[in-house]
Amino acid sequence: QVQLVESGGGLVQAGGSLRLSCAASGRSFSGNVMGWFRRAPGKEREFVASIDSSGGSAVHADDSVKNRFTVSRENAKNMLYLQMNNLKPEDTAVYLCSVRTDITKSWRYWGQGTQVTVSS
Repeated sequence: QVQLVESGGGLVQAGGSLRLSCAASGRSFSGNVMGWFRRAPGKEREFVASIDSSGGSAVHADDSVKNRFTVSRENAKNMLYLQMNNLKPEDTAVYLCSVRTDITKSWRYWGQGTQVTVSS
């Protein structure tokens, strides 16, 4: 069975950095787009960034994300990463990884999320 497990979240001061990891198991996702979403307190889940199957092209939600966050993957290990630098209090959220399938053109699989808290 498919499982996605995020890790690397924690409490950090504004301006600090965190590296999130997403470990996939049960099946290889080397042929799939993978991405990160976040759900802030009292807000809807929103897209953060994604990366294509080869790891050669990334999509970011906006310039704020693009300038501070880097999404990467290591297909041999079935892993997805999100390097977050210069964190801001507004980045506080539960961060979730997901896998997109071209068959249904939807985000098919989800992890439970890891909490990122940025203090001011």
